[in-house]
Amino acid sequence: MTFWRNAACAVAAIGLVSSASLPAAAQKEIKVGAIYDYTGAFAGGGSLPAAIATKIAIDMINERGGVEGYKIVATYADAQSKTDVAINEAERLLNEAKVDVLMGVYSSAHCVPMAAKVDAAKRFMWANVCVASAVFKGKNLTYVFRPQVHSDQFGEASCNFIAENAKAKLKKDPKDVSVAILYEDGPYGSGVAAGNEARCKELGIKIVHKEGYAATSTDLSALVTKLRRARPDIILHTGYNPDITLFLRQSREAGLKFDALIGHGAGYGQIDKLIETFKGDVNYVYNVDPVAAQLLDPKTLAPGVADVTAEMIKRYIAETKVSEVPPHASMGFNQTWIFLTDVLPRAIKKHGGFDPEALRKAALETDIPAGGTIQGYGVKFFPPGHVMSGQNERSSPVVMQYVDGKTKIAWPSALRTIDPVLPLPAGHGFAR
Repeated sequence: MTFWRNAACAVAAIGLVSSASLPAAAQKEIKVGAIYDYTGAFAGGGSLPAAIATKIAIDMINERGGVEGYKIVATYADAQSKTDVAINEAERLLNEAKVDVLMGVYSSAHCVPMAAKVDAAKRFMWANVCVASAVFKGKNLTYVFRPQVHSDQFGEASCNFIAENAKAKLKKDPKDVSVAILYEDGPYGSGVAAGNEARCKELGIKIVHKEGYAATSTDLSALVTKLRRARPDIILHTGYNPDITLFLRQSREAGLKFDALIGHGAGYGQIDKLIETFKGDVNYVYNVDPVAAQLLDPKTLAPGVADVTAEMIKRYIAETKVSEVPPHASMGFNQTWIFLTDVLPRAIKKHGGFDPEALRKAALETDIPAGGTIQGYGVKFFPPGHVMSGQNERSSPVVMQYVDGKTKIAWPSALRTIDPVLPLPAGHGFAR
């Protein structure tokens, strides 16, 4: 991680980190601006892994000769986990650095306003990580696209998982299972929570408490007290990193007990950090996220896809020295790879270049079937006029469970690599 700490310092000091230039000979370039949080709270919540993997994808493409003879020249900007900085960096990259494409963006709180501004300016944005459905819902954006999963799907997945496992695991009908929905009250958490509430109600699952809080909260003890009174079987939680840490610490201190904790991405996707802080209490926690690519069976993927995954994993581990590659690394890499290998080549060959209009037309023609990406799902964007136009209609998350420091797939059943542990076993710090 030393390189990326130094990179973060450089970003803070000069506002950007650029890829190395080609030799002095005449060259064709496509400029990409990638905005991530290299510093601040979001860096440890998944933004930094996504940024590292985005760079890996760009490096791999350039090593293969670029895209249709063009070198991808990347500029990486630090949003510093602040919305105003993210917006300012987007404007700088578009208007001063003159990038052709804007991509990246971890936080939905950054993504929602940024997407609207970029689209209004008729520039092209490719969203790699942010998941809030509010980025697209009802906006009819023209030049913004996202192959990533959206928050409504996150919320639905955890409720579907509960309903499918209630009888076998909890010995209850779904209507007799109770849940509490907790969420940071920004676009990300609110979007997932709305998905939780709608789907759980459809399935007849009882919601005994629902509450949002500011991600910057310094005390969640009152919330924990309410949960102790409500006694939910399962807690559905959406947060970033500091707030998740605060919630788990104060829950442990207060003696909160439950059958299962299901997180939804962000801080729950960073297993190494959770284990470092909470050790055994993280065992058997669930996380809803787009799947970490290394967990998929290569036989379910299109030819060559598993090889790309293997190379990404090798480079990521060499760079970071981690033992478990987090889902956010797959997200950053996967979405970048889709753009550079599918959308951009078609824009150049079929639509005459890589201006926003050519990229828009090429994106709308993307038609990747299931198994065609390193995260398993396919890619086809909802068309203009659709309530979610610009969003990938084929994206899908999975429910993962952490078992003895390893990530396993618990849902859907077709991808399962573990028989889910539910409820928490006796002796666990949060077990009833």
